[in-house]
Amino acid sequence: MNNKDGITLTLNRVLPVLFSIMFLVMVGFGIIIPVLPFYAEELGASPAELGLLMAVYSFMQFIFAPMWGKVSDRIGRKPVIMIGIFGLSLSFFMLALSTNLWMLFAARIIGGLLSAANMPTVMAYVADITTEDERGKGMGIVGAATGLGFILGPAIGGIFTNINLEAPFYIAGILSFITLILVLFILKESIHLSENKAASKNNLSWGKALRDPIAMLYFLQFFVSLSLSGLEATFAYFAAATAGLDAVTLGYIFMIMGLASAAVQGSMGKLTKKFGEAVIIQAGILISAAGFGLILFTQNFTTAAIFLAIFGVGNGVIRPSVSSLLTKKSKMGYGLVTGYLSSFDSLGRIIGPVLGGLLYSVAIGLPYISGIFLSILAYVLFRIFASKSNLEAGQGTPAE
Repeated sequence: MNNKDGITLTLNRVLPVLFSIMFLVMVGFGIIIPVLPFYAEELGASPAELGLLMAVYSFMQFIFAPMWGKVSDRIGRKPVIMIGIFGLSLSFFMLALSTNLWMLFAARIIGGLLSAANMPTVMAYVADITTEDERGKGMGIVGAATGLGFILGPAIGGIFTNINLEAPFYIAGILSFITLILVLFILKESIHLSENKAASKNNLSWGKALRDPIAMLYFLQFFVSLSLSGLEATFAYFAAATAGLDAVTLGYIFMIMGLASAAVQGSMGKLTKKFGEAVIIQAGILISAAGFGLILFTQNFTTAAIFLAIFGVGNGVIRPSVSSLLTKKSKMGYGLVTGYLSSFDSLGRIIGPVLGGLLYSVAIGLPYISGIFLSILAYVLFRIFASKSNLEAGQGTPAE
C-alpha cells in the first residue's frame, strides 16, 4: 500500500465523523436563528441593536478565523476544533441565561471569537487527510453537512420555541457539548498527515495574504458571500411583494434550495474528478448568475422554488471547489489559508444584508440585479487567476 492509498483509507473512515461533527455544529447554530430576534426584543433591543447583534458574530469570525487557522497549523487540528465547539456551547448557554442586552452581546462576541476556529480548521483537516484527487470530495462532504445542518436547525428551533424562548438555546448548548465529546473521543489528530508542515511557520500577515496571487480567490468568495447574504436578507420581502408568499411557504422554499445545494455538494468527488475545480467554479458562478436573473421573474411558489434551487446548485459548488483549489495552490499552511477564506466569507455576510436592504429600498429587484453583476465580477477574477496560475480548462492543477 502506498502513502496515497493509506490517506484515502483514512479519508473513508474519517469523513463520516467530520460530516457528523459539522452537521451537529450547524444544527446547533441554526436552532437559535428563529428565536434570537424575539429574545433580543424581550430584553429591549431596538431594530438597529438587533442588526448589530447579528453582525457582531460575523465580525468576530472575520477577525479571528485566520488566527485560529494558524494556531491549528502549529498545534494540530483536534484541539482547535474542540476550542471552537466549546465556544459555541458556552455562547448558547450564555444566551439562555442572559437577563440584559449587554449579556447577549457578550455571548455573541465570545461565540464568534471562539467558533471562528470551526470551519477553517475542519477544512484544513480535510486537506490533511486527502490526496489532491480526493480533496474536492472531502470539501464537498463538509459543505453538504453544513448545509443540511443549517436547514434542520431552524426547524428544530421553531418547534422548541413553543416551550419557551430559552429552550432553543439550552438545546443548542447541549447539542454542541455532545459534539465536543464526539470530537474528544472519536476524532484523531491529522496534522502529521499534512503535506505542507513547513508552511505552518509562515507569519500571520494580512498584507502578505493580500499580495499573494491566490488572494483573487479570497475576493471571489467575498463577492459570492456578499450576493448570497443580500439575497437571504431580502427575498422574503421580494417574494411577499411579487408572489404573495408567507413565512411558512418561504421556509419550504429555502429548505428546497438548501437540499439542492447539499445534494450537489455531496457529488463533488465525482464532479471534481471529471471536470476539475476550475470548470466547476466557473460553472457555479454562471449558474448562480442565471439564478439571480430568474428570481426576478418569480410569480408563485413553484417558480420561486425552482429558481432558488437553480441558484442553490450553482452557489453550492463554489465554496468547496475554491477551498480545494486554495489548499492545492497556496504555500501557506492549510489552516491559515482556509482561515483567510473564512474571514472573507464572513466579511461578505457582514456587508451583504446591509447592502441588500439598501438596494431593495431603491428598487425591489436591485439586490438580484446586483447579484448578477457581482457574479460576473467573481467570474472575471477567477479567469484572471486561472490565466496567471496557468490552469488548463477543466483542470484544477497547473498545465504541464
